Amino acid sequence: QVQLVESGGGLVQAGGSLRLSCALSGRTFSAYAVGWFRQAPGRAREFVSTISWGSMTNYADSVKGRFTITRDNAKNTVYLQMNSLKPEDTAVYYCAARLFDLATGEVEYPYWGQGTQVTVSS
Repeated sequence: QVQLVESGGGLVQAGGSLRLSCALSGRTFSAYAVGWFRQAPGRAREFVSTISWGSMTNYADSVKGRFTITRDNAKNTVYLQMNSLKPEDTAVYYCAARLFDLATGEVEYPYWGQGTQVTVSS
């Protein structure tokens, strides 16, 4: 069984930065792709970014150039560095895991964390 725990959310002013962490336990971390998704109030959950087991990455257009996803296999952790934050980035951010290859659809991820709140004030 794979367990995922997100951390690093909080309140930040527009233009600021946050770094989210996703710690994975229960399986061989290096074999898993990890994705970040977010859900704002009243909206569907949407893809943000993903990194494959081989560190290939993909980003939603809305965050390209502002967010960076990385992984540290020694720490079993994936990071999402979020810069130049905007009020529209306010959401609960979830990390999710699947074997090997990256994917942008949430249905392709069988394992999910509980989420961490990110609030960007204007």
